[in-house]
Amino acid sequence: MVASLNTPPSSLHESHLKSLVRVHRGKVRDVYAIDEASLLIVATDRLSAFDVILPDPIPGKGRILNSISNFWFERTRHIVPNHLLTRPLAEVLPDPAERAEVEGRSVVARRLKALPIEAVVRGYLIGSGWKDYQATGSVCGIALPPGLRQAQRLPAAIFTPATKAAVGDHDENISFDEAARRIGTELAVLVRDTALALYHFAAAHAAQRGIIIADTKFEFGLAPDGQLVLIDEVLTPDSSRFWPADQYEVGISPPSFDKQIVRDYLETLDWNKRPPGPRLPAQIIANTAAQYAQALRRLTGPPTG
Repeated sequence: MVASLNTPPSSLHESHLKSLVRVHRGKVRDVYAIDEASLLIVATDRLSAFDVILPDPIPGKGRILNSISNFWFERTRHIVPNHLLTRPLAEVLPDPAERAEVEGRSVVARRLKALPIEAVVRGYLIGSGWKDYQATGSVCGIALPPGLRQAQRLPAAIFTPATKAAVGDHDENISFDEAARRIGTELAVLVRDTALALYHFAAAHAAQRGIIIADTKFEFGLAPDGQLVLIDEVLTPDSSRFWPADQYEVGISPPSFDKQIVRDYLETLDWNKRPPGPRLPAQIIANTAAQYAQALRRLTGPPTG
């Protein structure tokens, strides 16, 4: 897929590094092999909606995602180690032109074996969790009290793992028992407890800045010695549902600092939610970029009072 002709110079829909071998292209990230022990992970400005990558990038989105993830990686080392390496980008990409393409939107990371599940934590009843609760009174097999309403805070945050789908497919919620079957009970318990600790730490930080973290998903890998390591992205608008606390109300789906603007626009179109994705109006792109930028400012800024 190629960036559209009217793409601003500051946008990057796809990276094209010739000095490294690309080993993966995801919905947002391009991953290159540096050597057997390390990777270069590039956060592009691609945006996916309904699991379809759209033709128009969101200017600056990749840099914002990269900055937010690095912010959290630095502040959660006391909970779990992460995949970041201190190797300078200039050492990995000595060509200034190539380096300029990914500067500020890439990290050098450890090459680890990723676990085949996503560690989802839900603090509020929304999204697929709300649909599950309406149908069964539970979320991913976890029974919840009757009478809860949409967007209501749960009595306690819950761990609801999911399978990791390929690009274009949907993740599938699974029970804790199924996660334990796939990765082993001891490791599943460690992933659950670590994910919940990360969520509680981040939710407290965000609350001081006027943001509710309704839910989020983490990815983990295993080091050669079996140590659990936090990988991929962390607590970004792409992997989390951030709500402005001053607009939160039980019973409705609150606005969020993410691509909800795009989803709402796409719902107005006669589109079957299959590739190719439709073009986005300039105002939708600008408004979405502003939401991502606001999330960065508020999360990484001082408490609001």
